[in-house]
Amino acid sequence: MAHDGQDLGMTQAVILDDLLTLTGAAVAPVEALLETAKDRLRGLVGTDGRVSARLVEEHQTATHGLAWLATYAQSLREMHKWAVAIKADGKFGEIEQLILQITFGEYLWQVYGGIQMNQGEVLRLQDMGLSQDDMRTMMQPEIQTLTQHGNTQAARVRLVELMQERSAEVTVGATGLDDELEMIREQFRRYAVEKVEPFAHDWHLKDELIPMEVIEELAEMGVFGLTIPEEYGGLGLSKASMCVVSEELSRGYIGVGSLGTRSEIAAELIIAGGTDAQKEKWLPRLASAETLPTAVFTEPNTGSDLGSLRTRAVKDENGDYKVTGNKTWITHATRTQIMTLMARTDPETDNYKGLSMFLAEKTPGTEENPFPTEGMTGGEIEVLGYRGMKEYELGFDNFHVKGENLLGGEEGKGFKQLMETFESARIQTAARAIGVAQSALDLSMQYAIDRKQFGKSLINFPRVANKLAMMAVEIMVARQLTYFSAFEKDEGRRCDVEAGMAKLLGARVAWAAADNGLQIHGGNGFALEYKISRVLCDARILNIFEGAAEIQAQVIARRLLG
Repeated sequence: MAHDGQDLGMTQAVILDDLLTLTGAAVAPVEALLETAKDRLRGLVGTDGRVSARLVEEHQTATHGLAWLATYAQSLREMHKWAVAIKADGKFGEIEQLILQITFGEYLWQVYGGIQMNQGEVLRLQDMGLSQDDMRTMMQPEIQTLTQHGNTQAARVRLVELMQERSAEVTVGATGLDDELEMIREQFRRYAVEKVEPFAHDWHLKDELIPMEVIEELAEMGVFGLTIPEEYGGLGLSKASMCVVSEELSRGYIGVGSLGTRSEIAAELIIAGGTDAQKEKWLPRLASAETLPTAVFTEPNTGSDLGSLRTRAVKDENGDYKVTGNKTWITHATRTQIMTLMARTDPETDNYKGLSMFLAEKTPGTEENPFPTEGMTGGEIEVLGYRGMKEYELGFDNFHVKGENLLGGEEGKGFKQLMETFESARIQTAARAIGVAQSALDLSMQYAIDRKQFGKSLINFPRVANKLAMMAVEIMVARQLTYFSAFEKDEGRRCDVEAGMAKLLGARVAWAAADNGLQIHGGNGFALEYKISRVLCDARILNIFEGAAEIQAQVIARRLLG
């Protein structure tokens, strides 16, 4: 909830003096508070010098809250770094200054008063065992200035005025990315405006697959080989470029923005764990979209507990495998030629150690015969949103997989191989969330300008402007977290925590933007003919797939606690 923090009758400049000095000074106290919280949590969940899984579960609100506090600390750190960098580049204008000070004003207040984990759960510092004395680290004059005068109604209204004046710009404020990445953004924004946005709502309402023409055009633009090395037919670009492409395509329609996700995951699996022969065979096909992949991991009743997967793969006398079992929530399962399929090859195990990954080949289906391959059946799962590729339940009954398609040529490595893709998958999902949030902002801004009530446009009412301003601010926060995790990945550094934070916050931001966007639309937002209804449905999945928010917070907290 935005906090005014001042008498509206006061006359005060909207932008604070020495803003970067204030924000720079505010970061360290939050980081100190985070360290105190870690110490308290270690005392709560530790036993014999180790973190206890039982105690982590017992104190789940506290441990998950630690993940959110760490995410806020990282957000503030990255936003200050972003501001310093764009100032050096001559791009720290009024709109960027407002975004920065509103971010610090709001997030610092939430740290002290309660972090919004979601619309129904607020994390307060005492939930992590912190006392009022511990919280005194926040009683710094710079923090008091930012919380009292940073996120004011005047600041939010001014930000929205500037957003209207600069509506032709692709993003609200400078992103801090280099010119090459911004050129990529503009290219894919143009494509989304021309080829995706005019048609996406019909695809959604009719529950249609995204046309093959779109996939072919994206293939020509290099989307499916974006980060695949050039030696294997890809473009060899950075994860940061993947973020920008995913962001802009998802801004048009999350289904289109997600088309590249399956290729990204499959390519990551093969690059990290495949044999030389598998890399040479499959990576060029993935890069060109000659081969479309789908990820086949989840099973009924297992959800995020991948270690309990039951689908089995039995080796026959020829060295090939027969797969039997059931899978669910398989995206884009019909039109694809290959499945990254995880199955249990060691029947004596009941945990992740007995799992193996396969590059299982299949024949693409048609509308009349969606699953023509012998040993494989499937049925569609009807869903609220995220419809352009469709979701399926799959059944395997002695489904044949060539022995040469065991990833890496070694059994029992499947879970470890999959874990190596989580960073990229979560970075990409965070980027998709940014795109969905930006779509909600685009639609809501235009509606608020066009819609007249009580003799003026909706955008001129402060609470409507407040919502639009906070959408723009939090989109930038999510961007900076996501770009930071992508840069870490590009530098070859471990970034599972950073990627998890980006995904955790990005999903919340997307849902808040869509929900507030629908509120701005009023009753019309509840009508299927208005695009915001689709964006709301699409946004909801982001908090669930690629690691539900609760799982994501658990993973982050466990890593922070050591």
